Amino acid sequence: MSFAEFFKSSVLETRLNNSQVMVVYDPEQRYRDACLEMVTDKRVVVDSSDSSITSRAEAIAALGKLGDHKIEQLLVYVPAAKPLEDDDKQKDPFALYGACGDVFPSGDGDNYLSLCLKAKPDHATQVRVVFDQSPNPSFAVIDAIGGGLSWANLRALLKVVSTRDILFALLVPSYLQEAALKESDAWVSEAKVLLQSSIGLGLKTRGKTWSAIGDELWRFVLFSEFVFDLPEELPSGLLDVPRADKAAQPLIEDMCERLRSDLRTQNAYIERAEDIEAELDLTSICGDIADLGERDTFPFEERTFLQRAMKALARDDADRVKAILARHAQSVWTGKGESQAQWDLIRSAFVLMECCQDNERLLSDHTRSMDSLIDFYVSQLREIDRLHREFEQAVSDYDWQDTEGIMQPVQQQARKQYGKLIEKVQLLFTKHLQQTGWPVVGRLANSDVFDKLVAPKLQQNGVKVAFLMVDALRYELGASLKQQLCEDGKVELKPALSQLPSITPVGMASLLPGAGTELRLVKNDSGYTPYLGDQPVSNVGQRMEILRKRYGQRFQEGRLEEFVRHRFEAEDDVELLVLRSVEIDSHFENHPDTAPTEIINALKRIRVAVHKLKDAGFNEVVIATDHGFFMNTHAGAGDTCSKLPGDWLNEHQRCLLGEGSSDSHHYLLSAEKAGIRGDFA
Repeated sequence: MSFAEFFKSSVLETRLNNSQVMVVYDPEQRYRDACLEMVTDKRVVVDSSDSSITSRAEAIAALGKLGDHKIEQLLVYVPAAKPLEDDDKQKDPFALYGACGDVFPSGDGDNYLSLCLKAKPDHATQVRVVFDQSPNPSFAVIDAIGGGLSWANLRALLKVVSTRDILFALLVPSYLQEAALKESDAWVSEAKVLLQSSIGLGLKTRGKTWSAIGDELWRFVLFSEFVFDLPEELPSGLLDVPRADKAAQPLIEDMCERLRSDLRTQNAYIERAEDIEAELDLTSICGDIADLGERDTFPFEERTFLQRAMKALARDDADRVKAILARHAQSVWTGKGESQAQWDLIRSAFVLMECCQDNERLLSDHTRSMDSLIDFYVSQLREIDRLHREFEQAVSDYDWQDTEGIMQPVQQQARKQYGKLIEKVQLLFTKHLQQTGWPVVGRLANSDVFDKLVAPKLQQNGVKVAFLMVDALRYELGASLKQQLCEDGKVELKPALSQLPSITPVGMASLLPGAGTELRLVKNDSGYTPYLGDQPVSNVGQRMEILRKRYGQRFQEGRLEEFVRHRFEAEDDVELLVLRSVEIDSHFENHPDTAPTEIINALKRIRVAVHKLKDAGFNEVVIATDHGFFMNTHAGAGDTCSKLPGDWLNEHQRCLLGEGSSDSHHYLLSAEKAGIRGDFA
């Protein structure tokens, strides 16, 4: 199809069919003949080239005929530039016809080059070369592009039509295409001409096999994209490597993007790019180049983007970090081994730091009371702890690989930002704690959880309740667990205030029936023992015995992990099943580096247990914890204080029980104000 025919069918006819009226503005008078050839019995063409007055009258008359349905379409040709401003449109006698229908040109897609590229999609490179030589080539020059070559053998063997698809098939032929190329070499001469004319590749190989030609084509295409994207001069060591001319850039970039984004060709792309990078020694030759552009054609480029992201993060350039993360989220290189873990770490650090900054701005609105601070944490601030936990998991996933400490600055920066915010919150919390005491009046205390949420259900005939006592399941984990369980049934999340001192023996004892009135701490030679009334409850056996005495044969207990692994089943007459889990707290104490990953596993086990309990006929599941946790990964040397003088029992470096004075590094509460009953003042 000639360019004139393309213009008439794809532009003029298409738009007239949609709008009935159209004005073509053409100061170069490039399209006049094509417009005049559009005349039919039902279509009037008004040419204003010779007389503006006469053509104006003709146009008005034709518009009347259109209104009377005597004709179907009106095309007005104006050999002048299209008016852009309102004043110019008012002066233009033909502007009203454009307002009635359509106008050409109507955008960048209507410029001459764009239309020629659409008319010759298989010869885009040659079209651009022609326009580089002359900004206004004739239709005859455009029609001559391609020379009538049809690549008959290639099209028949590969079963594709366009030049673009032929090139793609030569890069990554399917099994059937590769077999067809091997059966004959009649296509080789066509391929040489096609490669030269479409992307400027003059094949140097004398081989007539797809393997030899494919190797050279891959190197040419990938290296060309790399050079097009390079913002600075190509190193001298690479100047002799064949590459495409600028005119072929759109076609080259389109093919590379297609190779990277198509899951069927990604692996082939990765393998070829790695081989070509090594063959051309790009890593060492380009090692001193700081800016390699926006595309990561080769794997070594992806590492420079990672460094850019780290630098942008260090200078708090959020927009730049977002842009880099968005650009490389789908990169073929970010999914490979170490790179994936590095990008995950950068991404989680950035999200954490951004959230910390946002919440730091909001914190001042929630400082007036303990209630306000707790509400802020429950509704929003808990997200900081979740993001920090996920960040520490990303650190855990990569840290063992980071032998050179590449990601250490990122870790330190994110932890510092998190620590800065949490310190502000902690100072507010301790200030209010000294004033209001603990637990806060009007809020659910852990020591009342059993009596308020479990015991009443067991008074209903035939109701079966499972009580999961999960060590260190802090509030933000409860929120995550709720999201996971919502699709399985009705779930309600309640914040509860931990019993002080917030350690496992006391916290687990606080979850027993009657703890709200009977739990006390009794001093002994080694420290103290939690008591419930006159019964010691410092270990699992003693705590479970309290429940066994109260509920008898209606009660059964065991480890949650063993229940999930089918090592025991709930007995038929059991109405209270207690399942215990200590894995989260145990990992933080014994294997802190892998603890974040264990949290994910613990949540999975809880969800499996809930499913199994539902199948076993349990009506309610109450999940409670003894205390939360704080991942103090940003603490450094000197971030401790000396023990106070006095008769103190030290608990977990955060709490002293006994008697003595305070100092600037400590705050002092009476045991009564801290909600602690027993032998300590």
